[in-house]
Amino acid sequence: MNVHHSIAELMREVHAIPEAGADSVDRAIASITAGAVASVPGAQYAGILVIDADGGFTTLAPTGDIMAHLDRLQKETAEGPCVEAAWAQHTVRVDDFSTDPRWPKLAARTLAETPARSSLSFQLFTHQGALGALNLFSDEINAFGEEDEEIGLVFATHAALALFRTRQQSDFRSALASRDMIGQAKGMLMERFGIDAVAAFGLLRRLSQDTNTPVADIARQVIEAERPDR
Repeated sequence: MNVHHSIAELMREVHAIPEAGADSVDRAIASITAGAVASVPGAQYAGILVIDADGGFTTLAPTGDIMAHLDRLQKETAEGPCVEAAWAQHTVRVDDFSTDPRWPKLAARTLAETPARSSLSFQLFTHQGALGALNLFSDEINAFGEEDEEIGLVFATHAALALFRTRQQSDFRSALASRDMIGQAKGMLMERFGIDAVAAFGLLRRLSQDTNTPVADIARQVIEAERPDR
């Protein structure tokens, strides 16, 4: 089997998934983690760890309960290869948790609570305080080598692109919602005070500046104030 050809075919399928809605995003990410397990020779479990600006941990598309548990252990011990990859390094490899001295608390719990014995993690992004890593684990020691790193990096790149696309879509939808809200508030002000669109927007902008509040929030307040009590 030509591994690189198989990866190319898989990625064409991933990026052909429609970009609308959370379900399609979930399918794309799940295809990437499942594909990593199928294509990286040493991998038995895969998942994507996202750490938000407030320090919250989220595991996306884990290929099994063990993957979610491994991420939970890293959250509880505040250390580990996935965290290290997300925060500081592009690639982190653990050949044997029983002998690796870098994360003693995490290693002890991993050995006691899971069958995982080695891992390979790739940084995906650092964006607006959020961090992400693609993580692969194996029950075997010394499961990962240079070839695994090369193949895993391909999946990490596509995972980063998929998540970046998701963030762009979210920002775009948020911008559209704000624009619609501002337009609705402008219409209400025009009708109430007999002013044109330019003057209505000027009023919203002045209120925004005077109160140090985003224009979209001022617009929301105007809409809520103009709605009759229900």
